Amino acid sequence: MNEPIVFKHSVLIGQLVVIQLLIPPIVAIGMLYGITLLYDARFDSDFRMLAVFIAILAPMVMRRPAVGTLTILPRSWSVAASLVLRWMLLLAILFAIGYVTKTSTEYSRRVILTWALVTPLPLIAISLAVHEYIRGFMQSPKNARTAVIAGHSDVSRTLVERIRGNREFGIIVKGFFDDRGAERLGLPKGKQLLGGLSDLAAYVNANSIDVIFIALPMRQVQRVVDLLEELRDTTASIYYVPDIFVIDLIQSRTAEVQGVPIIAMCETPFQGSRGLAKRTMDLGISAIALIVLLPFLLLIAFLVRVSSPGPAIFRQRRYGLDGRIIDVLKFRTMYVVEDGAQIQQATREDSRVTPIGRFLRRYSIDELPQLFNVLRGTMSMVGPRPHAVAHNEEYRRLIKGYMVRHKVRPGITGLAQVNGCRGETSRLEDMQRRIEFDLDYLRHWSPALDLKILVQTAMLLLNDRKAY
Repeated sequence: MNEPIVFKHSVLIGQLVVIQLLIPPIVAIGMLYGITLLYDARFDSDFRMLAVFIAILAPMVMRRPAVGTLTILPRSWSVAASLVLRWMLLLAILFAIGYVTKTSTEYSRRVILTWALVTPLPLIAISLAVHEYIRGFMQSPKNARTAVIAGHSDVSRTLVERIRGNREFGIIVKGFFDDRGAERLGLPKGKQLLGGLSDLAAYVNANSIDVIFIALPMRQVQRVVDLLEELRDTTASIYYVPDIFVIDLIQSRTAEVQGVPIIAMCETPFQGSRGLAKRTMDLGISAIALIVLLPFLLLIAFLVRVSSPGPAIFRQRRYGLDGRIIDVLKFRTMYVVEDGAQIQQATREDSRVTPIGRFLRRYSIDELPQLFNVLRGTMSMVGPRPHAVAHNEEYRRLIKGYMVRHKVRPGITGLAQVNGCRGETSRLEDMQRRIEFDLDYLRHWSPALDLKILVQTAMLLLNDRKAY
């Protein structure tokens, strides 16, 4: 499902993949044997057993993504860096096995140390030589497949740009077929526009085209079916490129369920290891922050409690992950505690705000108890800010895609907040802009983005005119 268009001479490509897989164990075992000879050490049963472990582990640990599953080959420096890191991992596993089995003392330290330090050099040299050969093979026009596009649209133009911009794809695009005229499409006739859709089958047969990309809109399903029937008399490989980008996609990806292809059109970015990375960051940062800030938090709670009637901590019901209601913790900053069907947003010079509450809100200190929410797993350090349930019910009817922001845990801070979307949302446009940033965060999440937002938040706290 995730493999690219196959290349010509795929048997040779398969052989090169096998060679890539065998290089690490062959080089590692060969270097081990050579170094034992260099130091006049016997390649005895212990070294032979080590060679067996290398033969088993190296193809798994040192394996890079096979060329058959790549769309773009990585650069040489990336290959070298990856090999060094994977070599260190292989050494760590071998040393761990030696420690557990208590056999590490059976080996000459001089041999093992020399082997560990010297082997990466020939390993990188040979791997890069094969890598560059594969790159040259894939980029050669002689090995490329010819392709045409059925349907001219934004998505098909983007597809052609990506193919033409990366020779490793091994595809030469001849042009488009579309029933609309060249002037309407803005294409030079006879060069990029090769004819109408009814001309496609004849052109493919006459010009020995290898690949056909059908990029017609989803609403033209019947036309796609008819086109497939017309193309049955060709030997070309046919791929359908759905124009799903007319829809606002969140973390789109392709997958399959027992052989049935599916396209994720709206999904959380925190699946599998990405979710684990996000949660690990949240636990680590929130735990450290609570340990450091605990005396300060206790002092603030005491001042809030004695400065005005009411509890130190205010709990407000808000929507969390998957739209479930959670209790969000805050230091109380008002004389009143509102959490009903109607909630008035805080305004500048709001009479409901206590004197100490005004200070806490000015520097967002009132949000710090939400570190406990993060620790409990109901919130994240970074994510869309949770709104009161009453506001959610109001805006979900007015703003398209509003509830998509609840595909992830709400955050103490977020992309919208560091881009000026804080404070009162007196106009619908203010909330719409905030939601646009929230959805953009879902589309482009990465650990680096979270760290960037946290740093920007820390810098913003000292000079945020929208905090009141």
